Amino acid sequence: MRLTGLRLTSLRRYPVKGLRGEDHAAMEIDPCGPSGDRRWMAVQPDGVFMSQRRWPGMARIAATLQGDGALVLSCDGASIRVPVPDGAARLRVTVWRSELDAALAGRVADAWLGERLGSACHLVHLDDPTARLVEQIRGVRPDDAVSFADGYPILLTSSASLSALNAALGAPVGMDRFRPNLVIDGAEPWQEDGWQRLRIGAMLFRAPKACTRCIVTTLDQVTGLAPVPGEPLRTLGRLSRHADGIVFGRNLIPEAPGRLRLGDAVEVLGEA
Repeated sequence: MRLTGLRLTSLRRYPVKGLRGEDHAAMEIDPCGPSGDRRWMAVQPDGVFMSQRRWPGMARIAATLQGDGALVLSCDGASIRVPVPDGAARLRVTVWRSELDAALAGRVADAWLGERLGSACHLVHLDDPTARLVEQIRGVRPDDAVSFADGYPILLTSSASLSALNAALGAPVGMDRFRPNLVIDGAEPWQEDGWQRLRIGAMLFRAPKACTRCIVTTLDQVTGLAPVPGEPLRTLGRLSRHADGIVFGRNLIPEAPGRLRLGDAVEVLGEA
């Protein structure tokens, strides 16, 4: 049965994996996710990706994209503009089980970022958005691609599920703890867990998997601190635990490129 009456209430992209994101009123969607989303990444000297799981201070660094694709990083009043690299200098990088080549941003950007993270690092750019494929599970096609995101092109969450979680918490948290690309309103709490196919505006999406959650949800996404250690993950584990783990939100794969706008209607076309 189709579910209607839902609306898109937030659009957000994260230019650099693990750093702060930016809100938009409208957003272009590529086959591998929102245009410009997680196309940059901080990696250790050996090429392994860096995450708030180990470097919580990443939450303190803002990242925005300019019209020419250049990246601007800012933290505590200091900023740096990083142009899109030409791709001549490259590094083999690792994101979970994926290995691929990426373009090095250069020593100046590396030094600026490393100083704020307190760790030697490289900043890299994904200049071939088809280079990394999505894990082959049910509902995924052999050519489905993903950026430097953890696993899937887009993450959708529901404001009703956040409200249900906050009602059970002593100290409510914001949706930014879950770092979604899309937020929808009008559903029942946890209803998104069973969605398989959606239409948002004029675009169609598959929803192959719920999103499992980790300790990043315990970090304030402005300070990088954990105000209430273990929360909201501990409470979420009581409310929304599946066979794969603690979940919040649904991973999406776009059927084709398109454009989304705040206020777009959301229609659930298929449920598990």
